Amino acid sequence: MKVTTDACLFGSLLPTSSKGGGASNVLDIGTGTGLLSLMYAQKNTSAIIDAIEIDKEAAEQVKENVLASPWKERISVINADVKDYFFSKKYDLIISNPPFYENELKGDNNKKNIAHHNEGLLLEELLIIIKNNLNANGRFCLLLPFKRIEEIKNLMLKNEFEILNITLLKQSVKHDYFRIILMGKLKTEETIKTEFDEISIWNDKKEYTPEFTNILKDYYLCL
Repeated sequence: MKVTTDACLFGSLLPTSSKGGGASNVLDIGTGTGLLSLMYAQKNTSAIIDAIEIDKEAAEQVKENVLASPWKERISVINADVKDYFFSKKYDLIISNPPFYENELKGDNNKKNIAHHNEGLLLEELLIIIKNNLNANGRFCLLLPFKRIEEIKNLMLKNEFEILNITLLKQSVKHDYFRIILMGKLKTEETIKTEFDEISIWNDKKEYTPEFTNILKDYYLCL
């Protein structure tokens, strides 16, 4: 699957400090190319990461990418369906860039359908998996489509999660929101107020915005 700009932005914003949810044990669900696991391993030098991917060929590509990296000792690649897999531990941080589209038209490429559509993993199923495998004080981060934001909020309430932060993403300063980066945790008795941020990738001259450049400079060679 292609490496997208919004996925890179997501990876760069994953929390690393103890206050912001930095983690020793990390689970990357639907790792795809391994992008998020590799970015997090670069950012957090103490993280041990399990990266699970259902597609066999994609999982083999992840293994190649991990072996070619300086962080191969800290990333384990699992080729399995996350819905059937038993994890032997709870995680401090669970991250996922899951399939975006439910009940929408699919193309002829089955691999892309699985990656892009919730054909094998519905969002609510993903949330249940997160709930079952997250430490009591853990955090989870998801990259999701903005157009489903109200549905997402309702699913968070239904599954007893609290939303700590939502970052609204725009392709440019002239565009509407198209993605959200959501960080949440298990519900407690403490009252939580959701914080909101906003990031645009491009300015009106088709140049990366200063905020985007600052966030991605550790990962993009051209910045």
